[in-house]
Amino acid sequence: MAKYNENENNSNNINLIGLGTEIHGDIMSNGDLRIDGSLVGNITAKGKVVIGETGKIKGEITCKNCDVSGVVDGKIIVSELLSLKSSAKIIGDMATSRLAIEPGSRFTGYCDMTSENDGKAKSPGFTAPASDDKKA
Repeated sequence: MAKYNENENNSNNINLIGLGTEIHGDIMSNGDLRIDGSLVGNITAKGKVVIGETGKIKGEITCKNCDVSGVVDGKIIVSELLSLKSSAKIIGDMATSRLAIEPGSRFTGYCDMTSENDGKAKSPGFTAPASDDKKA
């Protein structure tokens, strides 16, 4: 009997966008993704997204885990661990359950850290805190 859709739901798929490659458009992946080139568009991945030192993203990233060594200009939404390496430069808001920042990394924007029990990491809101004007 033949095998059908052997890799269709395999979360071990690794996709690579190499140095010198430029993509304009959105990427959706069921596996992991590594970007060493440049992307103008959004990324949605069920696995880990790695932005290499030469990687440049202009758009929103939504994934399970993310390691950033390159440049990201846009919002990053990570349901588990976001790791900013020493060469990382982020311009935009971040939402994650856990955050690791190496010395030398830089980011401009808001960081919203929610615990896994809050259920907010997948759909964070970047709103100003409510004032305590209400008196009981």
